[in-house]
Amino acid sequence: MDDGHEIAEALLVLADGTVFEGEAIGASPPDGVQTGEVVFNTVLSGYQEVITDPSYAGQVIAFTCPHIGNYGVNPDDYESRRPFCRGVIVRDLARRRSSWRATGDLDGLLREHGIPGIGGIDTRRLTRHLRDLGAMPGAFGTADEATLRAAAAGAAGTDGIDLVATVTCDEAHSIPSTGGERRIVAYDFGIKATILRHLSGLGEVTVVPASTSADEVLALGPDGVFLSNGPGDPEPLTAIRDQITDLLGRVPVFGICLGHQLLAGALGAETFKLPFGHHGGNHPVRNLATGTVEITSQNHNYCVAEGSIPAADLTHVNLNDGTVEGLRCRDFPAFSVQYHPEAGPGPHDSRYLFAEFEDLMAAFTGKVRA
Repeated sequence: MDDGHEIAEALLVLADGTVFEGEAIGASPPDGVQTGEVVFNTVLSGYQEVITDPSYAGQVIAFTCPHIGNYGVNPDDYESRRPFCRGVIVRDLARRRSSWRATGDLDGLLREHGIPGIGGIDTRRLTRHLRDLGAMPGAFGTADEATLRAAAAGAAGTDGIDLVATVTCDEAHSIPSTGGERRIVAYDFGIKATILRHLSGLGEVTVVPASTSADEVLALGPDGVFLSNGPGDPEPLTAIRDQITDLLGRVPVFGICLGHQLLAGALGAETFKLPFGHHGGNHPVRNLATGTVEITSQNHNYCVAEGSIPAADLTHVNLNDGTVEGLRCRDFPAFSVQYHPEAGPGPHDSRYLFAEFEDLMAAFTGKVRA
């Protein structure tokens, strides 16, 4: 770095004892130690959107792209009010930003929000290790190796933890319509700004906390309910699944990512944890209705088990590993996808799903968009 900050040596130690050498970037963690579940993301750009995606709560993001920070950061590319990730791992943090949109640099963003990081890491070796052995907890920072080893060994993953409670909004708030006439209620399990921009194109959006009951949602008179993305394991979120169950059949429902898993859970589906998750902007998904292959943006560690929902049809399949990427209920006006059609960041192949949500609301209410 050439910003006047002193370069300090740092280490990354995984829970299995594997050690990586690097240098400290971003904020300084307490006592020189930060922990979290280490996952890798394969995007080539969009690092600010990735870091500010609340779905990364509890996790340390390792970017496989070797050069991160090239075009700086700016206020328009935040996906939430602040980053919720536990840390960032990069090979080479750009020393100079180069973009007319930039108002700051990535290192400054991390420092501003108290997010520690480590640079100079052999991210190719790290990615191969996680690919072979799976995502695992780790510890990094400027503390000595013995301290970091102990911290990594004792670090918790994301299994069985309610991380949604750490990212959801405190109270309901509205996003004005930018073109449509629908009234949509969006559950905030860790919702992204780009999703809200798409939903507001359909109508006014009321964003509600994850703890909001079905009766409170229906009292708002929505034409449709959106179940957002969010972090962590869907298994402990029993109260949320109960509310979704109460909504089914009473209002059209559209879910993305964690919202997809929770909708599936409300229908009785089983979920499981993927070895290293799907994190990136280049995952091929086949639309089974059209045969079209969509290149998609993804960010999840958990997955719906195929064949565990007799009351729903499989609509999309991941072409890398054959996992479930979408479903549509047979008995209720509800559908969901595992990936991110809003593309923040990522390709735009799947944005048609927001139009399908509009069509579902129109069919249910009998009110067609003008």
